[in-house]
Amino acid sequence: MSKKIHTEAVDSLFDAILSLKNREECYLFFEDVCTVNEILSLSQRFEVAKMLKEKRTYLEISEKTGASTATISRVNRSLNYGNDGYDMVFERMEEQEK
Repeated sequence: MSKKIHTEAVDSLFDAILSLKNREECYLFFEDVCTVNEILSLSQRFEVAKMLKEKRTYLEISEKTGASTATISRVNRSLNYGNDGYDMVFERMEEQEK
């Protein structure tokens, strides 16, 4: 079973993230809150999700991102059975590009 993440501490963190105004502020905040490896892991998962949405193969994804097949599978499971968070963000990013 998944751990409960709906806590006051997580709410506070998300409120802090929502207060950021631009990419530079994101860099400043996330470099203080996360390790470099944590940021790179998050960005890798996001890149994997984009490539899965583009119907790329696991081999292509692994070669481009360096992600393990286990990571690719976890991201794929989130895309297929998760809370549709990736899809929501991808749609919004697509709208912003127009």
